[in-house]
This record gives sequence, structure tokens and C-alpha cells, in this order.
Amino acid sequence: MSYENLIVEINDGIQKIIINRPSQLNALNKKTFEELEDAMQLAYENLMVNGVLITGSGDKSFVAGADIKEFSDFSVEEGEELSRNGHRIFKIIEDCPKPVIAAINGFALGGGLELAMSCHMRVASDNARFGQPEVALGVIPGYAGTQRLTQLIGKSKAFEYLMTGEMFKADEALKLGLVNYVTTAEDLNDKVMGIFKKIGNQSPVAIAGIVKCVNSFYKDGEDGFNTESVEFGKCFGTEDFKEGTTAFMEKRKANFPGK
Repeated sequence: MSYENLIVEINDGIQKIIINRPSQLNALNKKTFEELEDAMQLAYENLMVNGVLITGSGDKSFVAGADIKEFSDFSVEEGEELSRNGHRIFKIIEDCPKPVIAAINGFALGGGLELAMSCHMRVASDNARFGQPEVALGVIPGYAGTQRLTQLIGKSKAFEYLMTGEMFKADEALKLGLVNYVTTAEDLNDKVMGIFKKIGNQSPVAIAGIVKCVNSFYKDGEDGFNTESVEFGKCFGTEDFKEGTTAFMEKRKANFPGK
């Protein structure tokens, strides 16, 4: 499918979604959100897709934030709706039963950092810069930045970066646990694909269960421990479990059917 603001490619089972607005530092606007939602739905439905890589075009920016020109004159009601729509779309990414990894090159600010945080993992190039600078505009992060940043780096440091709006470098993001790895810009794609390769050797059914269980820990009204027991039990009725245990006893590598 052709997109205006995205480039979408599928190679070796990995769907790469490239935010492609380089003249705007890949800033998120309404059209980009719509296309991102569509691309993620394709990833859910396409049986040939085993994982999703999200990145930005060029070497300056992953996503530099939201397109401020689009909402500078919004009303209170329109602002709330903008936030709720962002929450909904980023939750589609967070809940994807297939692994989603952000490859972060350059700026990941505001909505860009919020997009990266909705992914299951993050790998950054050493030129990456992170931040939630919305406070300087007289507004707060609206796409779950106050929630996911706190989950990932802790309450005290989240308060610091949310209140000051300061940017921080890739090595600080690694120290905080915000990113999984830091590499050179040249090696960024290879590092991410290496992670996908390791995950690809495992049971797709089990991977989907892990996503559900980990996310359950953070959802109001859900008992993550109970979710784990339910998902653990479901595994016993799958072909992947039969193949995995049989392969273990036969001392061979499992060939998971993903069922």
C-alpha cells in the first residue's frame, strides 16, 4: 500500500515502518497518525510479518515531535480528543502481539519519544537525543509521555525531565533503562535486526503471551499475576508447546508453527 508520510517495507518477515517527513524532522501530524494506524493494522493481520521496526527517515531525526502548527489554535475539547486519539494509536503499537522495536536516529522529542516508548524495545544510535519539551510550550505531553516515561525510568527522573523539558543523550538514556542498546548510526539497523533474529527463533505464541502479560502489569483493574497464569495455561493447548517440548526431549532445535 502507498502512503504519503510513511515508507513501509517487508523483508525477511520484518515490517519496517519509516516515518518519512524529513523536511519537518518527521514530525507527527494527523495524516501520519492515520497512516501509522493503518500500517500497524497490516502488521497485525499479515501472517508473513513476524515483527515491526519503526524508525525515521534521514539521520537527523527519529521523530522530532508533533506538528505544532496543526493544533496551536485547538479548543480544550479538541486538545483532549487529540490526546485520546494518540493514546489509542500508540496502544495499538504497545499491544501488538508481534515484537515492535524502535530504531532511534537523531531527535526523539515530544510525540517522537512517546512513539518510541510505545514500542516493546528501543535501540538508539549514539547521535540520538531524547526529551519531552512540551512544558516550554505551556502544555504537557499528551500521548502518554507522563505515564510511559515514569514506567520506564522511574518517578523522580521522569519528574525532572518532564518539568525541565531538557534533552538528554543516548548514553544517559541507556543508563536510565530507556533504551536497550546504543550503537553507531551505521550499525543501528543491523543491531535491531539481530534482536529480531533472536526473537524469531522462539515461539510466536509465547511471544504474544509475554506482550499481554507484561502490559497487564501496568493496566488499571488487571491482575498481571492472574493474566500470567491464564496465558501460561493457554500455552499447553498450542502446537508450539508440543513442538517445543518434543524438540527439547529429542535434543533438537524447535521448528515452531506459530499456532
